[in-house]
Amino acid sequence: MTYVIGKDCVDVNDRACVDVCPVDCIYVGDRKSYINPAECIDCGACEVECPVEAIFVDRKARGDDERTLFVEDSRNFFQVVLPGRETPIGTPGGARKVGEIGVDTPYVSGL
Repeated sequence: MTYVIGKDCVDVNDRACVDVCPVDCIYVGDRKSYINPAECIDCGACEVECPVEAIFVDRKARGDDERTLFVEDSRNFFQVVLPGRETPIGTPGGARKVGEIGVDTPYVSGL
């Protein structure tokens, strides 16, 4: 189980979730933020802090096509080479180590 940031974050990107994350697993793209599924400890602090209720547990995506797309997109943010980058972000061990990423996945960029 991990948490995922969905569509309601796009172009809002409040970042309140970043401030409360105890393991620094929320990375800031251009139009939204992304939770690294390999670094998330499933504490839920981000979900309750989100002012637009964009964060959900991945298992709640079952049967919901839009949420399922965001679960896959969240994985892609860390596993594929994003525009303007030479390598995937991977699992660097915390967002502060890499700073703001400043780009999104092609899916989010196309919304």
